[in-house]
Amino acid sequence: MKLPSFFKKNLILKITSLNSLVVGIRLLVSLIVQNLLAQYTGQSGIAKVGQIRNLSNILTSLSSFGVFNGIVKYVSEYKNNEKGLIKLFSTVFVISSIATISISVIIFIYSIELSSWLFLTEDYYLVFHILSVIVPFIAMNRIFNGIISGLSAYKVHAKIEVIWYLIASIFLLISLYYYNIEGVLIAIAVTPLVQFLVLTLIFGKTINDYVKFKKLSLRTPLVKVLLGFSLISFVATVCLNFVEINFRTLISEKISENEAGIWTAMSSISKIYMQFLITVFSIYILPKYTSLNFSHEFKNEVKAIYKTLLPIVVLGMLLVFFSKKYLILSIYNESFLSMTILFKWQLLADLVRFIANILSFKFLAKKQIKHFVSTQLIGLTTYLIMGNLLIDLYLVEGLVMALFFSNLIYLIVVLTVLRKDLFYDNRPI
Repeated sequence: MKLPSFFKKNLILKITSLNSLVVGIRLLVSLIVQNLLAQYTGQSGIAKVGQIRNLSNILTSLSSFGVFNGIVKYVSEYKNNEKGLIKLFSTVFVISSIATISISVIIFIYSIELSSWLFLTEDYYLVFHILSVIVPFIAMNRIFNGIISGLSAYKVHAKIEVIWYLIASIFLLISLYYYNIEGVLIAIAVTPLVQFLVLTLIFGKTINDYVKFKKLSLRTPLVKVLLGFSLISFVATVCLNFVEINFRTLISEKISENEAGIWTAMSSISKIYMQFLITVFSIYILPKYTSLNFSHEFKNEVKAIYKTLLPIVVLGMLLVFFSKKYLILSIYNESFLSMTILFKWQLLADLVRFIANILSFKFLAKKQIKHFVSTQLIGLTTYLIMGNLLIDLYLVEGLVMALFFSNLIYLIVVLTVLRKDLFYDNRPI
């Protein structure tokens, strides 16, 4: 009786367990999708998929003007304040519309150049024509997901994630069967439309309750405060994905496109198991940190999160490490077995990053833009420099080693910045 009672009272565990169910379903589906991708398109196909996914991540940030975390913060604060919500969403829709129109035009006009940049061929320009039309849906998804996170509606989030992911995966497999890699790239480009339809069907009524569309104006009263979040998103999402695109291209040029596929496959496995944790940051940690006012509250919350999640994370990563060969053969095939040497560095890098992110999300919650941007830039710059150096010495393994060392430096920098909140006497934060 004691354990269920503890579980019932522990919101972190409730969110984590529900999210684990969602990620578990996505993992099973991903096993099928990744395996068929490897069989039909090979390592080079996996590399191409990695490129389009990185571009999608960049567009997710830019099309919404990078204000996702701002929406989470202010929906959490203004959920009972209609005037505050009207100011927020008036600002969001104006700046997002400007960003969306600009990006759509640029992608359509420069579709051939983008195809050459990402895939080293002009053959996939049609993918970018389609993507230019899909950009508004990417923006709306990001905005509406910010509302879900701001309201901590983790059950709704779980339901939406499962449904759209299943539909998108089925569409991707059909496209793979009939059109091979080009079909896959088009399916990935169209996925945001599927997500948008599912999200509005399930969450549309709640969106209408909080976003009073008829009362929105063309004014931007919160533009200054939201631009700070835009800078945060640019550094955290756009720069990181540009670095990954750069590294994938670097591997293709210095080693081979197949090795770029190996590196992408390792990153994909990492992103699959890290999904177990990502939702906790946006649904629980960010809104929780926003409500804290003193350093001792922050310190106690950090301890509680570590105590609850760190043992689970470590055990999960050990399980992944010791079953790495089975995972590779289940998700991919024998041609990807050279990936085994990458696991130890990837898992260590992800563990260090998880520990650091629990601390650094305080910068987002308290809108400490200078701290967030500077620490992120130090980590990314270190990764870029060390990656370019270590790839010459250790090939693909060198890039994953660089990720671990850069994350370690990032953790040290974050601890240094937060030393007064963590190790000194109680004070306002």
